[in-house]
Amino acid sequence: MPQTPSSTSPQWAEASTRREPPLVGDEREILTAFLDWHRETFRLKCAGVPPERLSERGVPPSAMSLHGLIRHLAGVERWWFRIQFAGEDVPMLYYTDEDPEQDFDRLDGDPDAALAGWAAECARSREIVAAADLADTGVRLATGEPVALRRVLVAMIAEYARHNGHADLLRERIDGATGM
Repeated sequence: MPQTPSSTSPQWAEASTRREPPLVGDEREILTAFLDWHRETFRLKCAGVPPERLSERGVPPSAMSLHGLIRHLAGVERWWFRIQFAGEDVPMLYYTDEDPEQDFDRLDGDPDAALAGWAAECARSREIVAAADLADTGVRLATGEPVALRRVLVAMIAEYARHNGHADLLRERIDGATGM
């Protein structure tokens, strides 16, 4: 039987705003609703976990933790929306060529601060999406090829879907909570 998260710091425990994606709507409405649904699902996977337990690596030998996933998803939001699509000149988060796995390997810093950073990246991503057409393009930095906003949204939905599965397993190992 699914369990609900327990309470913890206000940032993690705020009420859910997750809404079921529409069954009917235009392409933008459906894509953005699914991405927001996955973002909120991820937040719920982290809600109620005491901050000191978010860094637990509960599925050895994997280095994954909820804290690492928060950092990773903040970096992915920034990479796809701000850097590749919008062309903003901002530094990478938790990544360097010398240390590409910082998001998972080095869990320094406060998990609540990581959550706030992730939420800020999501908010900036929403602003970028709201100001653009689905057919507008950015530049895929690895190849120099154009990448459409539509493609970025689909990639992000896939990214969150994959990591929500990881988060579900990690959360279950922490306190047995499933569902959400």
